[in-house]
Amino acid sequence: MAEAAALLLPGEAEALVQALRSGSLLNTGDHGWLRQHEAIEKLNMQAILSASASQEQLLIELLVNYAKIPTLIEELISVEIWKHKVFPVLCQLKDFKPKSTFPIYLVLHHEASIVNLLETMFFHKEICESAEDTILDLIDYSYRKLTLLAAWSTNGEFPTHEKLLPEDLTNASSMQELQKQAEMMEFKISLRALSVLRFITDQVDSLPLSALTRMLNTHNVPCLLVELLEHCPWSRREAGKLKKFENGVWHVVPPEDHVRMTKLDGQVWIALYNLLLSPECQRKYNLDGFNKSQLLKLRAFLTDVLIDQLPNLVEMQRFLSHLVVTEPVPPKKDLILEQVPVIRDRIVRENSGKWQAIAKHQVKHMFSPSEDELKHLACRWARTYNLDVMEALVPEKPKCGLCGSEATKRCSRCQNEWYCKRECQVQHWQKHKKACNLMADALKKIKEDLKVQP
Repeated sequence: MAEAAALLLPGEAEALVQALRSGSLLNTGDHGWLRQHEAIEKLNMQAILSASASQEQLLIELLVNYAKIPTLIEELISVEIWKHKVFPVLCQLKDFKPKSTFPIYLVLHHEASIVNLLETMFFHKEICESAEDTILDLIDYSYRKLTLLAAWSTNGEFPTHEKLLPEDLTNASSMQELQKQAEMMEFKISLRALSVLRFITDQVDSLPLSALTRMLNTHNVPCLLVELLEHCPWSRREAGKLKKFENGVWHVVPPEDHVRMTKLDGQVWIALYNLLLSPECQRKYNLDGFNKSQLLKLRAFLTDVLIDQLPNLVEMQRFLSHLVVTEPVPPKKDLILEQVPVIRDRIVRENSGKWQAIAKHQVKHMFSPSEDELKHLACRWARTYNLDVMEALVPEKPKCGLCGSEATKRCSRCQNEWYCKRECQVQHWQKHKKACNLMADALKKIKEDLKVQP
């Protein structure tokens, strides 16, 4: 693991962090934007590897010293706006028939890359504090994602499309496939945002008062978390079997593990613990009749089995028992100057009424690549994603590209798809062929470039 943690040399990591910039929504997807996307992907992989080896101090210092957490948060919100304002318009353009959906997929994937990086880094207090006023924007972003999760679970609709990459990077009719990818990606991003919010609640004692007010009263995050526990969007029943979403995929849960707490359950409980048992939060939170009744629903979940898995919840149990028999004191109404998040409103205001123009510009200049440009893009993708590093990040064994079974054989040409047996690879070839050729050419070019380097 020590070797894997050296994906980036210190000087390389510093150069990538120092170069991070906030960009214009119009330039999303252009060459400069692609360079930044690649930098964030590399930093994201390095952060995960460093965290697994407990060596993340370098990245923490770089992001804090160069004040880049606000930049990442602004970039995160910018691509979120692009996805909700520009992407739908782009999909409806009748004359847009791309040779490849891959460039658009990269933009959609950009949000996931940033939120993954933030999730890894926000575990550390210094990172949370370095966000400064943009912590309000990140709280609002996380709230929007948690609200989406709650809506999914209430409606009983769960994304099930599990492919991580477009099956065929050169398929001109794959816009519908891309929309499915975007939906599944949105689900995964929302779960990451839950973890980010939990890490923010770890720092309630050092957060600005406006951040606490935003979480407790503006958005009423405690009640939203109760709703998530009630409906549990990362758990569902299908054909009589319980499935839970863990490590990026839906798993069938054996009966003996039905009561086992997942990581996502734990994130919700820890966030609730932080928000409800902190003296400062108790002073600010308005425990009116509705909020009290919602919180008391938690008592039904606090079984001995659950508390055995997370012993700190004994204190939560005591708090709720006390809440039953007491009439909460209304929160003090302090006269303070309330800060509000500004990033999203500013970007929407600057681009209001321009969504179609932005979509048309990007279709013409970014999302209609020639064959040579597509090969160049695939080459850059292959350079960014070191296959050995990617395997180190995968929490489980790969799945067959055709049937989904556990796979042990990798496509020898592109090194990008897996199969459980030869028959599946043969059946899948017609669908995989174009993507395979594209990635194989990219890998070949990389090897040729390496040979000619001094």
